[in-house]
Amino acid sequence: MGIGDLDAVMAAEVAAYPFPWTRGNFVDSLASGYYMRCLWSSNHQLLGYLVAMHSLDEWHLLNITVTPTLQGRGHARALLRHLIAHAVATGAQSLWLEVRPSNERARKLYLGFDFVAVGLRRGYYPAEGGQREDALVMRRAIGVDDARIGHAVD
Repeated sequence: MGIGDLDAVMAAEVAAYPFPWTRGNFVDSLASGYYMRCLWSSNHQLLGYLVAMHSLDEWHLLNITVTPTLQGRGHARALLRHLIAHAVATGAQSLWLEVRPSNERARKLYLGFDFVAVGLRRGYYPAEGGQREDALVMRRAIGVDDARIGHAVD
């Protein structure tokens, strides 16, 4: 992902979430050197993207989004497989993320990739009516067997 991709990324982000990341969040992530990848179709349509941060022997998935009209076709799984393979290549021991307890689709995806709930962050996400929603903290151990899981994402 680069600056030139941000118009497409922002269109997907705004369509996908009631409380989307801002353009500034993506620019700051690029400037910080975070691991950012887009998944494109053969006709250059944005299918999805991810943003992850590396620290010591861990990765933290900050954002994984599939364009809403293209969800349910395996794109999130492809992005997650790619990140796991990248984590293996960098010698990581674990992958962390937060997810809304109300986001059943995402939780099901993560459980299918052997993530385990390990904690709760109270009031982590903004919610309707000025409320806040907790975040479920999930962790996945990274192992040697994960090296075969990769998928090409530019």
